[in-house]
Amino acid sequence: MAKDLKDVNDGDLIEALNDSKEELFNLRFQLVTGQLDNYSRIKEVKKEVARAMTELRAREIAAAEALESNDD
Repeated sequence: MAKDLKDVNDGDLIEALNDSKEELFNLRFQLVTGQLDNYSRIKEVKKEVARAMTELRAREIAAAEALESNDD
């Protein structure tokens, strides 16, 4: 997720979020089984998930506000 998330469309953002969540699951599984080599990667992926979720929520709020302003 090196790109700026604001420039990514909704579908790609959701796909990136799902990929990050899947990677986080796999990293946690590796941690439990003792196969994890790079412990810092868990922290990085958690931040990627949080960034994607924050951007999706910001878009959701903006869409709701735009809809609300159209009703007036």
